[in-house]
Amino acid sequence: MNPRRIIGVHINVRFKLGGRIVRIGALAQQAGVSTRSLRYYEEQGLLSAERTPGGQREYGKGAVHRVRRIQELYAAGMHSATIKRLLPCTRDIDGGPSEVADAQLALDLAHERERIREQITALKTSLAALDRVIDAASEATPDGQGGPR
Repeated sequence: MNPRRIIGVHINVRFKLGGRIVRIGALAQQAGVSTRSLRYYEEQGLLSAERTPGGQREYGKGAVHRVRRIQELYAAGMHSATIKRLLPCTRDIDGGPSEVADAQLALDLAHERERIREQITALKTSLAALDRVIDAASEATPDGQGGPR
């Protein structure tokens, strides 16, 4: 009788087709954000990463573009829930059109655009009021007689 041993072998092969793998620190540096921001985006479902067997995050080549798009949308005043709905409809690095966009999303985005326009109008009003106060303060003198200080 010939005793046989069974040996288990685990092989982990990782590769990306058509792109490079970027770790979290490199992505943060390239996109100009903190690693904490990247983790937050992942928690919110805005950005996805694969994990190495050691638990490190790895991002594909389009991640820098996607992070910059997320930053633009936040800067426009959008909340993460809105951004999450919008991202699949944007053109990322490949420029291909999205099939996810629908009439309801277009309506929601039109409302978001109107909200931003209203904020701009309110800010312009505040800016004009501030300009008037600055002008009045510049014309006043310590004795209350007017004229520039």
